[in-house]
Amino acid sequence: MQQGSGTDRRTTVDEIFDHLFSEINALRLLPGDRISEAEVAAQFGVSRQPVRDAFTRLANLDLLLIRPQRATEVKNFSSREIEKSRFVRASVEAEVLRRAAHRIDAAGKDRIDACLQRQRAAIAKADYHAFGKLDYEFHQCLCDLAGVDFAFEVISAEKAKVDRLCMLGLAKEDRMPQLLEDHEAIAAAIIAGDGDGAVEVGMLHLSRLDATIEMIETTNARYFEP
Repeated sequence: MQQGSGTDRRTTVDEIFDHLFSEINALRLLPGDRISEAEVAAQFGVSRQPVRDAFTRLANLDLLLIRPQRATEVKNFSSREIEKSRFVRASVEAEVLRRAAHRIDAAGKDRIDACLQRQRAAIAKADYHAFGKLDYEFHQCLCDLAGVDFAFEVISAEKAKVDRLCMLGLAKEDRMPQLLEDHEAIAAAIIAGDGDGAVEVGMLHLSRLDATIEMIETTNARYFEP
């Protein structure tokens, strides 16, 4: 596939980014694994430039380590970056939940209910890949309802960093029912107009990963920066 118009090039970069993001997030590419710019370019039948652009986007998400004149690697986990990521996400999400509870209306309630129904259907089908996408959809819906759609960019970027880490811990089959239960509780508080209650459940939702992260740092120390 050769580069054509600007739109074609953007689409190619997105395609490469999405593929590598999925490989890294699913741990098919592990921390420390090397990625060849030339090999990825050959795989997609493109020049190196769109691959380089995709690599840069992944590096900006702290998923790749790009070093001049040296091999590009999947970035190791950093305890400090994980702490920073969770702090940022909690701060932004708390404000999102308060605003969503303040602004909720009948149409918003219907949107939340539809999101939850899709999550229940995914679990019933044991479609955990779909549930992962619906998890992001739920948080995007809350940002929309809060009138701060731009906040989802921050939440999704920080969430992605921790999602990769948690793939080393509990299986998706174990996590999904608890995530749904938390989402239902968050939704109930928002629909009731209870901003403080929504934040309380939301922070509990985030804190459930504390023990998992601590366990992973102990059992998979080789994937963490010294």
